[in-house]
This record gives sequence, C-alpha cells and structure tokens, in this order.
Amino acid sequence: MQDAPAEEPAAVTDQPRAGPPVNERGEPPPTPVEEELIDGRRRPDIQRDLPDPVNQVNPGAIRSPPPEAFPADHIPIPDRWRLIQTLGIVNERWWDPYNQNTLKGDRPMCTPADTSERHQNTLGCRAFRFLGLTSDDWFFAASAVSDSVIEARSFPIPGGEQNTTRPGQSDVFGRNNSLAAVQTLIFGAALIKGSTAYKPPDFEWRVTFALQGNYVDVPERRVLDVRPTVGTNRFDYALGVQEAFLDYHLGNSSYRYDFYSFRVGIQPFNLDFRGFLFQDSQLGFRLFGNRDNNRFQFNFAWIWRLEKDTNSGLNNLFQTPRDDWVLHANVYRQDFPFVGLTSEASVTWTINREREEIEVDDNGFPVRPALIGNLRARDYDAFYLGYNADGRIGRMNLSASAYAVFGSDRNNIFTGEPARIQGYFAAVEPSYDFNWVRLRGAGLFASGDDEPFDNVQRGFDAIFENPIFAGADTSYWIRQTIPFAGGGRAVNLNGRNGILNSLRSSKEQGQSNFVNPGTLLLGVGADFDITPAVRLSVNANHLWFHRTGALEVLRQQQTIRRDIGWDLSAALIWRPTMIQNVVFRLSGAVLQPGTGFRDLFINETRDRRYYSVLLNTILTY
Repeated sequence: MQDAPAEEPAAVTDQPRAGPPVNERGEPPPTPVEEELIDGRRRPDIQRDLPDPVNQVNPGAIRSPPPEAFPADHIPIPDRWRLIQTLGIVNERWWDPYNQNTLKGDRPMCTPADTSERHQNTLGCRAFRFLGLTSDDWFFAASAVSDSVIEARSFPIPGGEQNTTRPGQSDVFGRNNSLAAVQTLIFGAALIKGSTAYKPPDFEWRVTFALQGNYVDVPERRVLDVRPTVGTNRFDYALGVQEAFLDYHLGNSSYRYDFYSFRVGIQPFNLDFRGFLFQDSQLGFRLFGNRDNNRFQFNFAWIWRLEKDTNSGLNNLFQTPRDDWVLHANVYRQDFPFVGLTSEASVTWTINREREEIEVDDNGFPVRPALIGNLRARDYDAFYLGYNADGRIGRMNLSASAYAVFGSDRNNIFTGEPARIQGYFAAVEPSYDFNWVRLRGAGLFASGDDEPFDNVQRGFDAIFENPIFAGADTSYWIRQTIPFAGGGRAVNLNGRNGILNSLRSSKEQGQSNFVNPGTLLLGVGADFDITPAVRLSVNANHLWFHRTGALEVLRQQQTIRRDIGWDLSAALIWRPTMIQNVVFRLSGAVLQPGTGFRDLFINETRDRRYYSVLLNTILTY
C-alpha cells in the first residue's frame, strides 16, 4: 500500500500577503453590527408593532416608611405641591396671586398623608373637614376681577319727538357726544377634585357673580328712557350670576386620558373660535370630550337662553328664561387639513317660540317684538351649518369661518306671511409674524336682503355675536351702537360688541332678524410688541352694506348707497408686571362716514366723523 504523498510546502514569494482593507488614514473600517449576533437589537427604523403594555400589579406592597425613618439629613416633604415651601424657597401668602397659592388652586386644601400637626391644621383642612374633603386631591380656586371703563364717544343720536333739551330744535338728529363709565366686579370660586395637571378633574363646582355699576350721560332726551320727563343721565347697577355649574368626569377612554364629561348649569358657551355665531354665558347642558390623544374633540350642547339686565348685559335670574333654545353639535380635528391647523365642523339649531310674548326692557322700550316692519311678534327656526379653522399653515397664521343659515320664519316683518331663511356668512383673518411685529388682514361677508317683500329672507344674522375680529372692541363699528332712526323705533343698525348690520332691537333681549342689509368688511392691521409689557395695535377697516333694499323700504327713501365708511382705530396695552394680573388699555377709534352712512345720518351740524375713546383697567386676582 502506497503512502499518501506528503503535503507540499507553500511557495514563498516576495509579494505581500493581502490584509484587511484600510481607509486613507491606514485604519480599518468599523465592523458592522449584525442584528442576529446581539439579542434585542435592531436597525433604526419605524417600529410598526408596539410591544405589549407593561402593567405593574403589586398586591400586598409595603407602604413607604414615614419621614422619621429616614436619616436626619433628609427633609420630609408632605406632598409634591409643597416642595418649594418645605425647602424654604417660597412662603405662601394668601394675597399673592402669582406664586403658589392654595386659594388659587396651586396646592390641595389638605394633606392627610402628612402626619405633622402643622399641615393637618391648614386653612383648607379646617374649613372643609366637616364636608369630608380631607383627601389630597381637593383644590379650591378663588378669583376676583375689577374691570373699569371710561368711554367718551359720539354717534348719531335722534332728537326727541315729544321733548328736546333745546327749545326750537327741529332737526331729526341732535347733538351726538356722550360719556359712559362702567365698573364691574367679578368674584368666582371653584371646588375641584382631581389632579388636573395630568388628567381632567373628577368633578368641579364653580360659581361666578358679577356686580356692575354704570353711569351714562347723553345730550338728548328719550335716549336712556322712553319717558321724555326723564333726564339725560342715568346711574344703574345690577348683580348677575355668570357661572353656576357642575362639571362631572364620566370616564377615560385611553391611558392618555382621552375623556368624556358633562357640564350642567350656567356656563360660558363659544360655538366657534372667534365668537361670530354665539358667545355668551347661559343656562345649558354640555357633553364633551376628546379622542385619539386629543386630536379629536367633540361637543353636544343644549342652551336655554336667560333674560338679560338691560343696561349691564348680565344674566337676570329674577325673570323666567326665554322661550328661545339653541341645540349645537361640533367636532374639532387638529392638524387637518394641514399640520398646525385645527378644523371645526358644526351644526346649530336655534328654536324661538316667542310669538305670544311682549317684552319691554328696563328703560321702557319694547324689545320683543321689535318695532320695525309690521310690529308683530314671530316664531322662527334657523339651522346653521358651519366650518371654522384656526392655526397656521407654515409660517402663515390663519383664522377662517363660514356659515350657511336656512330655516323658516313664521312671520315676515314686511308681509306678515311665512318665509324661508337663506343666508350666508364668511370671514377670514390671515396674519404673518416678523419677530416682534404681526401683520394682519381681515375680510368679512354677511349676506343681505334686497327684496324684503318676497318669501325668502336672505340676510344673515347671528344668535349672540361677540366677535374677536378686525380690532374687536377697539374698532368703532364693533364697539358702538348706531340707532336706526327714522326706520324703526328702538331699533339699531348694528349692536354693541357686534359687527353685523342686523336691525335688531337688542342683541341681548331681541330676536334675530334675517331681513337686513348685510355687511361687507375689508381691513388690515398690525400688532407691535414693543416690549414684553407694551403692545400697540392699529387697524384700518372699510365697511359696506351688501344690499340696501330693506333700508330703503324702512326709511321710505329712494336711494341709499352702500358705502358705510372707514373705521380707523389704535390701542395701546400696558402690562406693567408682564402678566395678565394688571392690564391697562387706552384705545381710540374714528369713523369716517361714507356715502351710504351720510344718506342715513345727516344732522344739523353736518358732522364729518364720529369718534370713540376708551380707557380700560383690568385687575385680576
């Protein structure tokens, strides 16, 4: 058997043996990490399948030891809310609304987890122990606001028909300068259960009272009171309940505290972002909540409108509520259709059944029915379909609103016959920020009715508007009320803190009117944050009537042009502490009448313009 040949030795050459690759520095490249070699590691990517949630259950767990069980160098802390007080960084003072304060809801009223006598005898524990509110999740929040207004203004004031302040006066319009001073004190208190920093409260009781005194001085009689024997100035006061509700947390729908709750009682309602349709504090029921990590929010509301005090606008609980109801449902979607933009879709039904009622305000002027047209009371149903958006698209800020209203009116104020309601509304406010400057635009359209004697009412009217738009109450047209003299008694062309030309007797006590001239507005504005404490805002708006047919019929005037005029305004806001606790505002506005305004309001002195000067001080605790 022949042996296998021995293995021949490798040939020896002068060529270097090939080694691992190196980079330009002569260093080997990093070795890639293989996923299969390291347990639990994976390449960076989107993790589509999330791991199962980890739920910790510790039956029979031992309580944490008391503070005295720790070494002497440890400081016992009664709870997380009183950490800085225990460390001596901040000492609580009841009159300090800025730093942590138990009366402002920054800390629970009682800390039963603490065994020391010092914390068991806190004000909250002593005051609410008899109610059983001794757990560490009860909070009390008190608030107080002083709102002071001094306002000098001018507007067309009709001369008295039976008695004037100047013998021999025969003009339709009298002197137009007036002065108003208003002081409002608002006191509120809330009792809240739950740690609201991380989830909605379990439930909340809240009550808010408003006390107002107001003084008005005008140059003509029968402006402040229907009786010509009453003078030209008035002081009045009123107490109103602006909030009194229970908010109850029904439950959570996700571990991120998506929730659903209901609220019942007198509460604030705002049916869109800018207050175009309805913004008021009224009696009602509201079911609300959110879904999908707060990306979806929803509201279902039933509102029973309360009577208002005539001169203050506060809720009057000494009168029975009106036969006027509002049903509303909406849904909000964040980041739709663009990231940074929130969209709202809504449907609203206002149900008015005040045909059999006659309501006279505190000054003796009829408000229901309005003394316009056939002077007859009426019922109506109006349905509003709306879309609102607020947020930004890239660097452009955008707020937009659109409504269509349809329904039926049982008594057209011109024909006395039933009529269909069919009106439209749209408003948009784009803005752009340049460091400390914001430039704004404004556009608004509210349809008007040019054929008042047909069976279709094409004018758009809101339920209770309070718009934050085009300068808000700094604007002359939004701030002031223009009486519609000669075409209706105790009827206004527009309403105070309103932008629509709706020909209503009163925004607070009157009914919606869908036979109106409508409103067009185009404007620009700018906000200048000069310092963190000082802001200057300027606005320039031009207004028109959309249709003038209803005005011409009511005034029995052949031609009324559409141009209302220019509304120019500016406001200086000073916050000396750079927070909202102390705010001073000085604003001024001028209306330069256009041809349509002059067609309606030409007085003996041929006023070329009207003005409004406002000084407002707000102190908040």
